[in-house]
Amino acid sequence: MQEAFVELTCPNCDKLWEEDANYMPDPDESFVCPDCSTERSASVFARTERDLEVLQQL
Repeated sequence: MQEAFVELTCPNCDKLWEEDANYMPDPDESFVCPDCSTERSASVFARTERDLEVLQQL
């Protein structure tokens, strides 16, 4: 398994952080912000188009 980190940002509280993409849910599955508990699809948290592409590839 190759390491691939993605930058995430919460649409609600603007928290910015990185996660190992290998442990992220599929882009259309639910994901929760660790700070404010906002729950949305994981794709909403991707900071850039490139981060979204990485999530979609794994």
